[in-house]
Amino acid sequence: MKFNCSTPAELLKAIKDLDIKMVDMRFTDMPGTTHHITIPIKFLDEDIFTNGVGFDGSSVRGFRSIENSDMTMVPDVTTAYMDPFYSEKTIVFYCDIVDPVTQEGYSRDPRSIAKKGAEYLKSSGLGDTAYFGPEAEFFIFNDVKYDSGSNFAFHEVDSNEGTWNTGRDEGPNLGHKPRHKEGYFPLPPVDSMHDVRTEMVMTMEDIGLTVEAHHHEVATGGQQEIDLEFSPLVSMADDVLKYKYVVKNVAKLHGLSATFMPKPLFGDNGSGMHVHSSIWKNGETLMYKKGNYADLSDFSLHYIGGILKHAPALLALCAPTTNSYKRLVPGFEAPVNIAYSQANRTASVRIPTNYTSSPKAKRVEFRCPDPTANPYLAFTAILMAGLDGVKNKIDPGEPTDINIYDAPPEILAKIPSTPGSLAEALNALENDHDFLLQGGVFTKDNIETYISYKRENEVAPMDLRPHPHEFNLYYDA
Repeated sequence: MKFNCSTPAELLKAIKDLDIKMVDMRFTDMPGTTHHITIPIKFLDEDIFTNGVGFDGSSVRGFRSIENSDMTMVPDVTTAYMDPFYSEKTIVFYCDIVDPVTQEGYSRDPRSIAKKGAEYLKSSGLGDTAYFGPEAEFFIFNDVKYDSGSNFAFHEVDSNEGTWNTGRDEGPNLGHKPRHKEGYFPLPPVDSMHDVRTEMVMTMEDIGLTVEAHHHEVATGGQQEIDLEFSPLVSMADDVLKYKYVVKNVAKLHGLSATFMPKPLFGDNGSGMHVHSSIWKNGETLMYKKGNYADLSDFSLHYIGGILKHAPALLALCAPTTNSYKRLVPGFEAPVNIAYSQANRTASVRIPTNYTSSPKAKRVEFRCPDPTANPYLAFTAILMAGLDGVKNKIDPGEPTDINIYDAPPEILAKIPSTPGSLAEALNALENDHDFLLQGGVFTKDNIETYISYKRENEVAPMDLRPHPHEFNLYYDA
């Protein structure tokens, strides 16, 4: 159940007779993991929507150090919904993080950054609403095991759908296991997760999300996709968090494990989060002009120009893990070249043509992001890159209307490639982030803290550890 209330008074009135027991207040850290605190319903009054609830920011990744760690989370009344999984009736809010001294939004709070991005769009005069529509893919596994130490490292995932299990004794083995790269849109019994996805969709609908479709994805081993209807930037980022929460918990109810890790399987497609965006003003889209290439307005072309120009830096926020770059490799339908084209899934920026011919549907699809991205940061960064293109009339060049994967070397040499690693993407962000600082949306502190965290906690540990496959390659050297 979602509460459609715009004020605390309206909400308190609406929940008075529902016998709600608890209040769950949620926010994300800098990498994008959702955290929560739960308080008894008796403490939910109008005051809490102004003064919030205090917590220790030093224990949250990317927030404050211990000597200055007092912070406040303030619930957004418009985000209220009933949690579908807790045993006691619990109302949920997504929160903004506030500095208790200044009473202003905390500059490192991802949701506050997204709100500043939405406001920057309005203040720029270029538009008033940015709509986003992500396509987040994920895997559902029957079993997962992993660990790492000074003298060992391993992982193992398993799926009843995995093509590697065609010979397993399952008492009996009934087959129907999609081969690598052959899992797209099959009917049951090959698609064994249909009912689980439907339960996910119904749960999402119950808490206020609007789902357009669900289906099995390309990879073997249980790759899935559920598509949400587009919405404005901040609310869409909130919805992505709800989406991931529902997927993981419905899977758990069935004794399954869902992961949004971009590349959990070697030799098959990874999970992306293609991000569609469009800019509107006064109720009208700014993306459409009949007769131009792909019916794109000059606004759209410059918006694309900004995304292409800043794509390497964007990937530090949109493909933000070391594992992301195991997805962004040739041969697995992932975009590895910085180019744009209509209806062309080999380009990093695609202009969809297969949904509707309505001008209102005209949008830009950035195909590099994956679902490990913090949606508040990723969507805002895409918006800022696009607006930089519009402000500076950045020419995206000619479209690349060929299968880039099969292009000859002399053509490929002319098309820039995406970064080959998180380290490269972070270097790009370090050297190209002025577009994010416009309007004070991001700050230098945001960027420096993010880069430092990623280098110290993700890039360096991965670089320093022996990889299990290295033993196959080098043990007998």
